[in-house]
Amino acid sequence: MPHAASVRRPARAPVACVGETMAAFVPDPVAPLESADLLRVHVAGAESNVAMYLADHGVPARWVSALGDDPFGHRIRDEVAACGVDISGVRMDPHRPTGILVKNPGPDGTGVHYYRRGSAASALGPGLLDVEAVRTAGLVHLSGITPALSPDCLALVTALLRPAPGARPCPVSFDVNHRPALWSDGTAPAVLHDFANRADITFVGLDEAQALWGSGLAEPTDVRSLLPGPRILVVKDGGYAATAFEGARVHTVPAPKAEIVEPVGAGDAFAAGFLAGLLQGEDTVRALRLGHLTAGAALGVTGDHGPLPDRARIATLLGMPTDLWA
Repeated sequence: MPHAASVRRPARAPVACVGETMAAFVPDPVAPLESADLLRVHVAGAESNVAMYLADHGVPARWVSALGDDPFGHRIRDEVAACGVDISGVRMDPHRPTGILVKNPGPDGTGVHYYRRGSAASALGPGLLDVEAVRTAGLVHLSGITPALSPDCLALVTALLRPAPGARPCPVSFDVNHRPALWSDGTAPAVLHDFANRADITFVGLDEAQALWGSGLAEPTDVRSLLPGPRILVVKDGGYAATAFEGARVHTVPAPKAEIVEPVGAGDAFAAGFLAGLLQGEDTVRALRLGHLTAGAALGVTGDHGPLPDRARIATLLGMPTDLWA
């Protein structure tokens, strides 16, 4: 079956994005919870974010998960579907609730309070691999959030990434997406390193890698030395640049200036833009640019999913000479 490099072609089979999505309460206007008078409800989930942005880019996308059979679950399902995402792989659980998170913006960044223990998605397990939405996918995308949710979710991610790349039914894309609050047992560095190194395509932030695996990872090349396994490794350096390692080739693209209203969700948007670029036949540099442009859409809104620039603007920016891209 195809290796990661083979995803650089027009998408045929959909991308299956596997993971939990929650109802998110966000202060509006942006302010610390202590002083907020109004909370708005948004949809918040790394994998559904990726699925929605893929759909925005015209890439067939499925979101595969479980929700509580409750008002929040129905709202999330309907909003994700309204973005053009296939939700046939979403199960409504009558016995477990939909997870909830509350964002707490502050001067040092946005804190997040989770209320997701025992949620419907925490019961996902290896049996999900037999669901048609996963079994017939052309690419599976998941993140390091899922294995932290429960032993069953850890077993699911292990089953997806256990086979060697060439033995998998399809390539697997993995965003490290480290959430320290979910890893109270101290196993995150080892578990996430193993998964990140097994994936066909891996996304990780430079600061994230340093927090997980040591401050000695000063440059993207240091992260590549630590993670030689992925056919494509993308190291994001905040708002400065992103570097893709593809075999012996290294491509770095600076990030354009963007208005930052709220940064949560930008990493998911970047992953979706990069994957969309590859799946639609763009070269790696243009895929990195599309990742940056998509991340900018998330940075400009209080929720996780914002509108993309129009197609003409995207085409213009993707075609700019490298020395003008910043």
